[in-house]
Amino acid sequence: MQRVRRIAPWVAGCLLVPVAKAQEPYRQPPEEIVRILEAPPLPWVSVSPAGNVVLFLERESLPPISAMAQPMLRLAGQRVNPATNGRFGPRYLIGMRAKGTDGSEIGEVSVPAETGLGFPSWSADGQRAVYSVTRDATGNTEKSAGVAWGVFDATRGNFSVITDYQANPLGPGPHWMPGGSSFVATFLVKDRGEAPARSAIPTGPIVQENLGGKPAPVRTYQDLLQDSHDELLFEHHFTSQIALVDAASGERREIAPAGLYVEAKPSPDGRYLLVERIQRPFSFLVPWYRFPMSVEVWDLEGNVVATIAQLPLAERVPIQGVITGPRNHQWRATQGTAEIVWVEALDGGDPRTEASERDRVMLLSSPFNGEPREVLRLEDRYRQGRWLAGTSQVLIKEYDRDERWSRSWLVDVDQPDQPGRLVFDHSVQDAYGDPGSPMTTTNPGGHTVLRVVDGHLLLEGRGASPEGDRPFLDLLSLDSLEARRLWRNAGEEYESSVDFLAASPGESVTVLTKRETPTQPPNYYVRNVPWTDGESSRSAITDFAHPAPELLDINKELITYPREDGVDLSATLYLPPDHQEGDVHPLLVWAYPREFNDPAMAGQVRGSPWKFTLFGGSSHLFLLTQGYAILDGATMPVVGDDPETVNDTFLDQIVASAAAAIQEAVRRGVADGERVGVGGHSYGAFMTANLLAHCDLFRAGVARSGAYNRSLTPFGFQAERRTFWEAPETYFRLSPFMHAHKINEPMLMIHGTEDNNSGTFPIQSERMYHAIKGHGGITRLVMLPEESHGYRARESVMHTLAEMVDWFDRWVKAPASE
Repeated sequence: MQRVRRIAPWVAGCLLVPVAKAQEPYRQPPEEIVRILEAPPLPWVSVSPAGNVVLFLERESLPPISAMAQPMLRLAGQRVNPATNGRFGPRYLIGMRAKGTDGSEIGEVSVPAETGLGFPSWSADGQRAVYSVTRDATGNTEKSAGVAWGVFDATRGNFSVITDYQANPLGPGPHWMPGGSSFVATFLVKDRGEAPARSAIPTGPIVQENLGGKPAPVRTYQDLLQDSHDELLFEHHFTSQIALVDAASGERREIAPAGLYVEAKPSPDGRYLLVERIQRPFSFLVPWYRFPMSVEVWDLEGNVVATIAQLPLAERVPIQGVITGPRNHQWRATQGTAEIVWVEALDGGDPRTEASERDRVMLLSSPFNGEPREVLRLEDRYRQGRWLAGTSQVLIKEYDRDERWSRSWLVDVDQPDQPGRLVFDHSVQDAYGDPGSPMTTTNPGGHTVLRVVDGHLLLEGRGASPEGDRPFLDLLSLDSLEARRLWRNAGEEYESSVDFLAASPGESVTVLTKRETPTQPPNYYVRNVPWTDGESSRSAITDFAHPAPELLDINKELITYPREDGVDLSATLYLPPDHQEGDVHPLLVWAYPREFNDPAMAGQVRGSPWKFTLFGGSSHLFLLTQGYAILDGATMPVVGDDPETVNDTFLDQIVASAAAAIQEAVRRGVADGERVGVGGHSYGAFMTANLLAHCDLFRAGVARSGAYNRSLTPFGFQAERRTFWEAPETYFRLSPFMHAHKINEPMLMIHGTEDNNSGTFPIQSERMYHAIKGHGGITRLVMLPEESHGYRARESVMHTLAEMVDWFDRWVKAPASE
C-alpha cells in the first residue's frame, strides 16, 4: 500500500504536549568519522565478454534522505516509485568510465543529481552494454520522471540514451538477442492513463478464507497486496509492453499485447521468446512470484507457438519446499538451439517427505508439441543448471538440506544413454574443501554459460585455509574431472580473480584481478598465469589512492581460540590507530550466529588478515576511531548433528562463544574484560538481545534491525525448520521478548521504519522496547524514517553512528568504578 502522510487537526494540537516518543533532529558522529564517511567509495567493475574493456562503475555512497523519502508503493513483495514506474530506492551508480585492459582510456559518462544509472548488461561480442537511466522528480521541474535505456558502444567509446523515458524496468530484460545488434526490453503501455485512485469511502470488508481445509504455511513476507485497490495498482505499474530495440538507433518494434510479464528471454537461435506472465487471481499471502503463471513460447511476431505450463497460485507450498508442477523454466543455452529445460518435483515438493528421488530435469525440443524427455533424476533438491560453452553439456547441482551437502553432475543432453558424471561432492559448510566456482561468459546466443578453455573449466575460489583466505584458480579437465592448480594468492596481500580476459591454451590464462593489502586500497591488475610451469606476472591498470589515510595505523589480526567444548573459533581483532604496546581498551564484540552440522567445519577460519582496512556506511568498525578494540565477525557457531533440533542449545552455545572471545582478547592484554559491549545487525541483533538476557558478560549492547519475538515468525526463522506449534518451548526460550525482564544491561535498538526484510518487522523493536521499559530496564529505541533493513541515507548513517558512539561511551567505555 502507498504510504500516507496525513496529520489530522486534533493530532496537530497534541504535538504541543510533551510526550515520551518524540522526533529528534538528525545528529552527526565525531568529526573524524564524518571525514572517513565522506571519502568517495571505490568503484565496482564490469568486464566485457571480449576481455578487452572494463567499465568502472562510480557509486553514490551516501544519498540524501530526500532520495529515500520519494513516493513508494508496496505491491506484491516489490517496492515501486510511482513517479518513475521503477523500483523504489536511491540511485546506486552516478557514472561509468570505460578503460581498456591495456590501460587506455576509452570514454566516460556522469549524470546530474536527479539521475541514476543501472548495472550494465553486455552483448555477447562485448561491443555494447545496455543499462537503465532513471530520472526522478527530485528538483526536476522541466523534465518528467521516468526510465530510459542507455547503451555504451565500446567501439566508439560513447554512452548514449537511445530511448524515451517510457521504459518499464519492472518487466523482464533487457536481454540481448544473438548477434548483439538488438535487445528485448519492456516499456510502459501507451496511453495507460492515471493510476487508479483509492476511494475515500470503503466499499466493503477485506476478506480472506481457507475453505478447503488444506494447510497453507507461509513465511513472514512483507510488502504484500492488501486489498483490491492494491491489485489494481499492481496491474497498472507492472503491466508492460515487450519490444525489440535496435541498439544503435533506439528504434523499437512492439512484439505482443501488453501483459504482466516477468520473463521474455530470447532462444539461443534467436527465433523464439520464452515468456512468463502473471495471471489472476492474485494473493494477499505471498509475493508476486507465487502468483499464477503462464509459461509460453512466442515467435518474434508475438504469436504463441506453445503453452509450456499453466502454474496455479502457490500458497500451499511447504516451508523450504517447492511447487509440485514444472518450475525453473530456461532455454538450453547451447548456441543455435531452441529447447526448453525445466524441473519437476517427485516428492510432492515437501522436503519432509521420505523419498529416494526428489526432482527430475526435463527437456522439450522445438516445435514444442512433442513429449518432453527426462534428462536426469536427482536424489536431492535441484539447485542450479549451468550450460557449458560450445558443448551439449550442463552442470546440474543438487542440495541435501539435512546434511547441508551439495553434488554437481555433468550431463550431456545429446547422449541420453550416458549417465551423469559426478564432478563436485562436498559439504556447503566445508570452507576448506570448497572446490571453487566455474567462471562464466556470454555465448553468441546471448546466454550466460560456463567458460570452457581447451576442454577445461576454469575454477575460481576464495581458498579458505587455517591462515585465512587464499584465492585460487584451478583448471578442471572435462575428460578426467581432475583439477590442478594454476595460481594461488600468496604473501602479505590479498589478490582475487575478478573475471576472465583471454587464454592461449597450453601457454597461459589471463585474468583481471583485484589486489589489496591492509594499508593499500584495492587496485585492478591484468595477471598472466602460465598454463603449466613458470611464474605468473601482473600489470596494474588502476592506481587508486587511499581514500581515508586516517585508517593507516589501525592494527588488524586474524585470531583463533577454543571454546570450552573444544570447538575452534575465530575473529578479526582490530586495535585503534593510536594503540601502543601495553594499552588496554574497552572491547566491542560484533557477531552473527550460524548453524553447523560438524564442529570441525564450524571451527574453520573464514576471512583474511590481508584485506584492505576500510569501512563505510553504518559500520561498527568506526568505533576504532574512538579508542575501542573490536572483535569483528567473532564466530558464534551453533553446532548440532540434527538440523531439526540444533537450536535447542542455541543459548548455551552463543554464551560460551562470547565468553571465549572475551577471554582471548583479555589474554592478549589488549582488552579490559570489565568494559565489554556487544552488537549485531538482524540475526546478530537477535543474538545481542539474547546475550544480554542470559549472561552478564557485557555492560551494554546495540541491536540493529532485529527480531525478538519468535511467535511473530511462527513457521520458522533463520535455520529453524520446526513451526511454533511443533517446538513452542524452543520458540519461547529463544525469544528475547519473553525474557525482557532479565535484560539488566542497557540496550540500544535501531530500526528502519520501512524494514521489509522477512521477519524483522519494525514492530519487533517497538514491542521489545516496551517490554524492557515496562520492567524498568535501561533502553533506547531509534526508528530511522524512510529506512529499510540496512541504512542508506547520509543523515541516517550519521545518526546511527552518533547513537552507537554515545551509547557505548556512556555505558561501556567509562571505568567500572565510575
